[in-house]
Order: sequence, then C-alpha cells, then structure tokens
Amino acid sequence: MKYRILGRTGLRVSVVGVGTWQFGGEWGRAFSQAEADAILSRAKARGINLIDTAECYGDHVSEALIGDFLRRDRREDWIVATKFGHRFRSNFTRDDLWSAAAVRQQLEDSLRALQTDYIDLYQFHSGGDDAFDNDELWTMLAKQVQAGKIRCLGVSISSQGDRRHQVAGAVAVGAGAIQLVYNRLEREPEAELLPLCLEHNLGVLARVPLASGLLSGKYKPGATFTNPADVRSLREQERIQAQLREVEDIRAREVPPGVDMAAWALAWCLKHPAVSCVIPGCKSPEQVDANADAAELDLVADDHPQAA
Repeated sequence: MKYRILGRTGLRVSVVGVGTWQFGGEWGRAFSQAEADAILSRAKARGINLIDTAECYGDHVSEALIGDFLRRDRREDWIVATKFGHRFRSNFTRDDLWSAAAVRQQLEDSLRALQTDYIDLYQFHSGGDDAFDNDELWTMLAKQVQAGKIRCLGVSISSQGDRRHQVAGAVAVGAGAIQLVYNRLEREPEAELLPLCLEHNLGVLARVPLASGLLSGKYKPGATFTNPADVRSLREQERIQAQLREVEDIRAREVPPGVDMAAWALAWCLKHPAVSCVIPGCKSPEQVDANADAAELDLVADDHPQAA
C-alpha cells in the first residue's frame, strides 16, 4: 500500500480507502456484522487505513457496523471519515438538516454509532450554497474541533451547490479536504476543481472512482440494473448503456493486457496530482483485494506531490 498526506488536514491516508455506502442497504442488499468485519479486516491486512461513511447510509446503519468493528480493533489504526447534513428517512429518501443545532446532534449520534470519542474527518455532505454559507454552523464545528470530537473538517461536494464556490470556501471555513466524484468516465473536475484543490492544498477523496461499478470490468453493454434495492435502478438506463459502450472502448484502447480493469481505473484516478485517495465501495473481501491492487500499478507514482 502507498500513503499520501490528505492536504491541509495532515492526515496520512492510504491511497485506496473503503467506501461504505453499501453497508446502509441501498446497493442491492443488507450486510451482516460478520460481512462488514470480513471486509474491514481484509482492508486492514492490505494496509488500507481510511473508512468513509455517512450518517444517512441507512439510519446510521453503516456507521454502526463500522463502530462495532472498531470496538474490537485498534481505533488509532484508522482514519474514520463520516458526513453530516441529512437524516435517513427510507431508502433513497433523505431529510436535509443543516442548522447548527441539528448538526451538533448528528455529530453526537455519529460518535455513538461509531463507538468512538472522535471523528478524524467530518464532512459537509452534498448540500447547497445556502447550507454551506452558514457562519453559525462552521463556528459550532470549529468548537467541536477545539473540544477534540473532530480532528479535521472536509467538504463533500455535489451538483446541489456551486462546486467552485464550495471548494474555494473550504479553507475559509476551516476544511482541509474535498470529496468529489471523479473517474475515467466523469472527468469534469479536471477543468477547474482539481486545480483549485491543488492551489489551496486541499486533499481530494475521489468518490465513485469505478463509476458505480461500470468501470469494474464486470458489466458489458446490455447489462441492466433492475433490483429496486439498488440505487443504480433509479438512473437513466440509456446513459448507463452509453457509458458501458465507452467502457468497452476504454478497455480496448487504454487498459494494458492482463491488467484488472477495476485496479486500472482506480490507479488512473490516483495518477492525478490532486488526488489523495480513492474510496471505492466493496461488497466482499475479494473486492477489497482487487481495489488494493491498484496501489501496485505503475500509474500510482512514488513521487506524487502528497506521497508520505
């Protein structure tokens, strides 16, 4: 495994992390504690030290699975990243909660679910600019940093807000890392956002690095996602088919013979000088291994600007 410094946070993170949205039950099935333990144990064995979750991956369900594992492991070996701003109502449905008081309660609920005294990276979770531009919220969070309940703040951006505004504003609100969608099929951040992160020394967590599995190598054009418990069933199927055709072209033109496509796709993200870590989801220890193999590919340079 290779490690990088996550921008202004100073946190030393593995270049491959573990995304855990799937633990909340919105990627086709529920996970038992034994299954979560097996995934996280394999991650640790491969040198992975970053877990990314959120309050609304289930009603703290993902956090609770992680917390039970951490209770029986060495908490200090892990960088635990979670998020705030939403309350789980039902699968694929959230209530937005952005007031300082509501987020303060979410923090306590996350600490309880994770069975920890502190969160390493606490991230604003895909909110609009009205929610982001809230001095009372960031003042409260700064006090929680001072109290030791949060080590570092981050901003997970989405299309709900002005992404450039939130990246540029991250430093002003005390955040040191940005989470955004970036993969071989979705390269828009290269134009403005990633250069802005480099300019301000903001670490980057690249989420959806396998394009929701489309870059995993498992799916061919014509594959459909019809399980109503799988979030991909809600997406425009014509676009998915167009992306799968593009994946076939990428596989033929860019992926070296004999190289696993999933590992290649993660390594492709990691070659960008702004990217600190990729956070693919994984449903089994075998997928953890496939993801971790990305760190061994030549695309993941040892002289990366954030190498640690």
